[in-house]
Amino acid sequence: MKKRLHLRLRLSIPFATLLSLVFIITTACSPQPESSTGLSDPNATPEARELYAKLSRISGSHTLFGHHNTLAYGYSWVDELDKSGQPAPFRSDVKDVAGSYPALFGWDAAALFPEDRSEESLKEAYDTQLRYAQESLAGGGVITYSWHMRNPVTGGSFYDKTPAIYAMLPGGEQHESYKADLDRLALFFQDLAPHPIIFRPFHEHNGDWFWWCKPFTNEEEFIQLWRFTQEYMRDEKGLHHLIWAFSPDRSRLPLESLKEDYFWGYPGDDYIDILGLDNYWDLGHKANETSLEQQKKDFVTSLTIMGQLAVEKRKLTALTEAGYETIPNPTWWTDVVLASLGANEWTARSVYFMVWRNANREREQIEHYYAPFPGHPSAPDFIRFAESDRILMENEFRNLE
Repeated sequence: MKKRLHLRLRLSIPFATLLSLVFIITTACSPQPESSTGLSDPNATPEARELYAKLSRISGSHTLFGHHNTLAYGYSWVDELDKSGQPAPFRSDVKDVAGSYPALFGWDAAALFPEDRSEESLKEAYDTQLRYAQESLAGGGVITYSWHMRNPVTGGSFYDKTPAIYAMLPGGEQHESYKADLDRLALFFQDLAPHPIIFRPFHEHNGDWFWWCKPFTNEEEFIQLWRFTQEYMRDEKGLHHLIWAFSPDRSRLPLESLKEDYFWGYPGDDYIDILGLDNYWDLGHKANETSLEQQKKDFVTSLTIMGQLAVEKRKLTALTEAGYETIPNPTWWTDVVLASLGANEWTARSVYFMVWRNANREREQIEHYYAPFPGHPSAPDFIRFAESDRILMENEFRNLE
């Protein structure tokens, strides 16, 4: 049986304290809204509504742990065929350490669109990604997709900063090509129905590293692209099992103005189900020159603000992408992440926390990983993190009422 952990982190930042007090005072005289009033899609499937309701119920008490590409490869292994030519049994660095898969499986829709778009390559990519997705769902896990789309104007990578959104909108020179890509993605998502999918397109749009980011478009174009994408998938392709997540990047959101700046490019409450935040910045990012102690306080503040926004908007909130590269702090999982999620009633509202992938060291020749693997110094602490009452892994979430 799990031991319930009572963790509290004191905030010493006057701004954070004042922010919480102001919010509590201004809402004390009115009823607290529920976590959600339903999905943005009025015709959402029963399965999507059920998942959203389940996530709403855990908001405030539990947080799903997620890991990107967890079945495809790990620090020292790559998904391979066995001696008979059949796919080998699935594994995961997370499961190797904690004994369970993560509750949330992160994947990238870009894998459906290989650079070589031959019929053979497209089929292989489709079949591989379908296999991963089906295995993610087989044990009761939840799946979420981002989309590192190649630049539709140049054909370059998602890091190619050539402006492109204008060309993808109705009437633009790449509009029909974009619709064709949406058709392929819709077919893939339909193959996963009726299982709900958390879809997180155009993430970190307030940064300056992807072609869809703020410096390379304008707010009106970005909103038009989001709305077109969602309406096309919902109304034209008939996909009603998608849950839509909006996820700016914390590094470009000053805490003092996060509540206002967060909504640059926001397509509207009728288009969003999850108020996400991608936050590496407060968790040990190399470019963040503030002390780790201050970063931890800022992390709590950002979680507090997101929890408050979720209540105000009657939405769910999540750490849609986060982590500490190579996890150099052996007790980071409990001392930073778990303690921060349990710091107050607002931080506790994050329904999931997804860390990025574990690159295969031999294949990619880099030390780039965000979850522990057997033998990693933080592995014992990760076990304590996974076994805590607050964190849910796949084997726990599937049995949760």
